[in-house]
Order: sequence, then structure tokens, then C-alpha cells
Amino acid sequence: MPISSENNKRIAKNTVLLYFRTLITMAISLYTSRVILEQLGVSDYGIYNVVGGMVAMFSVISSALSASISRFITFEIGKDDKSRTQAIFSTSVNIQFFIAAVVLVLGEIVGVWFLNFQMSIPEGRLYAANWVLQCSLVAFCVNLISVPYNSCIIAHEHMTAFAYVGILEAVLRLAICFMLIFSPIDKLIFYAILMLAVAIIIRIIYGVYCSHNFEECKYHFVYDKKLLKEMTGFAGWSFFTNVAWVFNTQGVSLLVNVFFGVTVNAARGIASQVEGAVTQFVNSFTTAISPQITKSYAAGDRPQMFSLICRGAKFSYLLLLFFVMPIIIETPYILKLWLKTVPDFSVIFVRLTLIGTAINILGNSCYTACMATGDIKRYVLWVTFAGLLVFPLTWITYAIGFPAYATYIIYAIVYIGVDAIRIYIMRGLLQFPAMMFVKQVLVPVTTTTVVASVLPVLIPLHMEPSFIRLLVTCTVTTISIGISVYYLGLTKHEREMIIGKVLTRIKNK
Repeated sequence: MPISSENNKRIAKNTVLLYFRTLITMAISLYTSRVILEQLGVSDYGIYNVVGGMVAMFSVISSALSASISRFITFEIGKDDKSRTQAIFSTSVNIQFFIAAVVLVLGEIVGVWFLNFQMSIPEGRLYAANWVLQCSLVAFCVNLISVPYNSCIIAHEHMTAFAYVGILEAVLRLAICFMLIFSPIDKLIFYAILMLAVAIIIRIIYGVYCSHNFEECKYHFVYDKKLLKEMTGFAGWSFFTNVAWVFNTQGVSLLVNVFFGVTVNAARGIASQVEGAVTQFVNSFTTAISPQITKSYAAGDRPQMFSLICRGAKFSYLLLLFFVMPIIIETPYILKLWLKTVPDFSVIFVRLTLIGTAINILGNSCYTACMATGDIKRYVLWVTFAGLLVFPLTWITYAIGFPAYATYIIYAIVYIGVDAIRIYIMRGLLQFPAMMFVKQVLVPVTTTTVVASVLPVLIPLHMEPSFIRLLVTCTVTTISIGISVYYLGLTKHEREMIIGKVLTRIKNK
């Protein structure tokens, strides 16, 4: 079997596994969030989220290092250099231990001071809040140390293990819900301790699995100054990108709060939850295809890499379309069904944020390709400065009286420009032909979206809002998108491949 065909089969299998993981974990997460809220109460649930969120701010550092570790491990696996891969793994563990120590010290000094003297905690709950802080800090550090192991699993494309462990983690969190009912101590403290226990259990499982399946995952102390400098340098530029992300999310939320108040912040939070739930499914495909892009670059197979970039962008968008279109059409009814009381601006926020997500997702595979080169300085500078325009432009538009949803329009426009910049930079870094992206990605996704939306948008004009209409909308959009994708979104070769797979499955039965 040709290598590209084998890779396609692996990507498809891994995507299915990750979709299965996402479906299970998301269903459990939606249920557990309701139960935890009931068990803790609004006040304690708020304390856990605000204190845990304070610790989560350190993820700006950790996510940058995670990107660096994943890239270096995947690259060396692609080159099949086992000794170098082992050195990178051990160096990664050293870096994560160091960062964990820094986070722990900062948390114990700055975090404890801020919690006890600056935050507004209900009377009598400060003791419990301090327990939450300590458990959250330790859990965060445990998760940090797990990053090299997770990166190895993804780089080796052992998505079965990744999926099962993710499901196990969700099940353990579900068990916590029922354990809280019989809590022998303060429920908030008990919840924080149990969440820490889950983090430790998952860390042990990842460690045992990796040490038994991957040669490089046997830690030994390594001090390679050149490698350390290379990895931290890469992480430094990734950190710069993450700071921009903080401005475009937390920074914009602050502006919304200043100009419009907490009610509009609630609507923005709802939009973020919907966006997160939808993008989880597409990220499953991205997670499956990203290692192949990096490995193709490491092996010097540029044609295969270019093909994966285009297919990654196109299929990510088309997969997202299946979820986005019915949600956009039925946003008012879906939010009412889910929330009962829907905050003002929620409907337009959800619709616009999903459009912005669809635009941004077209550039995900371009990002992976640029990261694979290791020469990311130019990419980071251009994309970060362009992306950062969202924050000042939002500030200006709010100051002169534009409505709250203006930031989502700004985001969509800015990220159309960001996608163009990504393609331009790939052209210089990889000699990537820009017209290939236009022909193989932009043209098919645009025509598919336009044609697929014709029938679904007519449904609200002829039916009153109801659960029946929601079912009809979902059915019609799925069929309409499916047919449009098959005839307009796929190439002749892709259609033949799908038909071949279907016929093979039928014969085997």
C-alpha cells in the first residue's frame, strides 16, 4: 500500500477515535457542570471558577512550551532519530519541572496574597478558597509535567490511548459528582481535593503507558545547552502568540465589561461555550492530521506536506460547517432550550463568533506547517501584530458608540487578513504555491457554503420555532451540506476514494 494511502487511513482512523472521545467527554461535561453547580451552590461554584481561573492564567506559559515540545518530538520522530528524540523528551521534562516550580512559587506568593487581601470572597469561605488555590496549583503543576507524555502519544499517533484516557478522565469527573453527595467534609474543599486526585491518576496512567510503549519516554537527566536554547527560543515566540490570544479574549471581555456591564459579559460567556463545544469536534481532526504535516516536513516530502495543508484546511472547515450552519439558523431556539432565560445579545454573539471561528480555522494547518520549520520568528511577528488589531479596534469602536457585537465583526475581518498573511509566509518559508490554496481550499469551501445554505435558510420562513423545526433544520442542513460537499467540496480522486471505501465495507459484510 502506498505511504500516502496508509497515512490517509491512519488520519481517518484517528479522527474517528477522537470524535468518539469528544462526544463522550462533552456529553459528560455538560451533565457534570449542572450537577456540580447544584451540589456546590452558585457561590461556591463561583469561588472554584474564579480561583481556578486565576491559576489557569499561567497556561499562557505552559501552552507555549507545549507547542514547542510537540513540534520537536514530532519532528524527530519524523526523522526517525531515536537518540535525539530521547534527549528532547528528557529536556522537555526538565523544562516542565522548572516551569512547575516557578508557577508554584508565584502561586504561593502572589496568588495567596491576591486571594486573601484583594479578592472578594463571601464571609466564612476564605478557608475553603485557600484549599481550592492550593489544590489547583498542585493540579496545574501535575498537568504541566504530563505535557511531554501527551505530546509523545500524539506524535506517535496512538490516538486510541489518547481517546480512552480522555474518556476515563471524564468518567472520573462524573464519579466526583456523586461522591460530593456523600461528602464527609466541606463540599468545596472535597471537590478541590478530588479534582487534584483525578489529575494525579491521569498523570500516572500517561506515564506508565508511555514508558511501556515508547523507547524515548524513559527519563534520564540531560543537559544539552544548545537543545535547551533552541526549545526555549521556540517556546518564547509561541509565548508571544499566546499573549496576543489573551488580549483578544480576556482583554476584549474586559472592554465589554467596562463599556456594557456584566450582563453582556454573560452573553459573551455563552457564545464562548458554544464555540468551544463546536470546535472540539474539528480539533479532533486537526489533532489527527497535524503530526503528519510535521513528519512530512521532517522527511523532506514537500508535495505530501502541501497536500496535507490544503486538505487539513478544507476538511476542518467542511466538518465545522455541519455543526455551524444549523446552530446559526436555529440559535434563538437552541439557546432558549438550553438556558431557558437567554441574556441579551447572546443570539447575535453566538452567530458572529461561529462565523469568526470558521474563518480562523482555515489557517490551522498553515500554522502547523510554519511551526514544523522551526523558523517561526517571522510568522509570529506578522500574525501576532495583525491579530492584535482586534483589541485596539474594539476599544476605538466601543469608545465612539458602536454596539457590543462590533468586536465579532472586527475579529472576522482581521482574521481574513491573518489567513492571507499565513499563506504569504508559507510561500516564503516553504515555497508553498498560494494559488494551490485558493483552488483546493477557498474555491470549494466558498461554493459549498453558498449552495448548501440555500434550502436550510428557507425553513425559518415557512415554519414557526419548535423542536420539530429544529429537527427538520438539522436534517435538511446535513443532507444539503453532504450533497454539496460531495459534488463541490471534494475532488474527483476524493470522491472515488470514498466510493471505494464504501464498496469495500459492503463487500466485507
